[in-house]
Amino acid sequence: MITKEVIDSIIEYTASENVKLEETLSGYTTFKIGGPAKCLVEIDTVKQLTDVSQYLKREKIPYYVLGNGSNTLFADEGYDGVVVHLGNKISDIRVEGNLIYAEAGAMLARVSKEAQKASLTGLEFAAGIPGTVGGGVVMNAGAYDGEMKQVVKAVSAVSPEGEFVTLSNEEATFGYRSSLMRHTGYVVTEVVFELQEGNADEILTKMNDFNERRRSKQPLEYPSAGSTFKRPEGYFAGKLIMDAGLRGYTVGGACVSEKHCGFVINKGGATAKDVVTLINDVKAKVKADTGIELEPEIEIIQ
Repeated sequence: MITKEVIDSIIEYTASENVKLEETLSGYTTFKIGGPAKCLVEIDTVKQLTDVSQYLKREKIPYYVLGNGSNTLFADEGYDGVVVHLGNKISDIRVEGNLIYAEAGAMLARVSKEAQKASLTGLEFAAGIPGTVGGGVVMNAGAYDGEMKQVVKAVSAVSPEGEFVTLSNEEATFGYRSSLMRHTGYVVTEVVFELQEGNADEILTKMNDFNERRRSKQPLEYPSAGSTFKRPEGYFAGKLIMDAGLRGYTVGGACVSEKHCGFVINKGGATAKDVVTLINDVKAKVKADTGIELEPEIEIIQ
């Protein structure tokens, strides 16, 4: 329960203007869907992030750390806890040799651009991912045969016990769209990327090519949470959905994109219930047709 005492404590760690009560969450996600959070706190510094997350862990208060909201679906009823929102103030990036240090709120596209400017190759795949460093590392985000685990050297985070720790690449135990952080509640504060020397012009050409492919093949004109389903081993989720005759399938304002069947889009006024119903319908039809169980890639926060 979010009591006045809890609110006062959060304000002590941040500032009164950083704390918002009953804040509608649809404006904080790329899906543009979601009811009110009991409390939303804007985080300005890594110290605030560490202090607030440690306090919430210690008091066993439910919370969710939100970056750009590009992989998140909040319930229509909202979130009965604290949403810890990383704004653009926790976004410092610095380059030291072939290492890039990026705070959790930095956009992956910006880090990719800084790498290009420093003639460092390895992050081109992230140029079009609309998420933050923290969120991207937690879910081991990837595109075009690249993923975070290939370039992450170390992850600084607050552990489930509230301690500040640094995890190596191996300790982060990256898997397909998963990591230790995603499954055990580590709160990422900073990531160190280890890249290779390259040619800035060639790196830029590759980034532009990836971005053009993304624009031409993905329904970027509609709100969505990106790719909705994980890729089943040996298959493509979008093709399975298309072959099941579900291109353009609609529930309320939610729709299977006609441009790319792997995306569920908000065509206007979609609710979380619409999206969840559509996802379940798609899973059932693909399972009935092929025996393959599709698994959602997006975080559905009830």
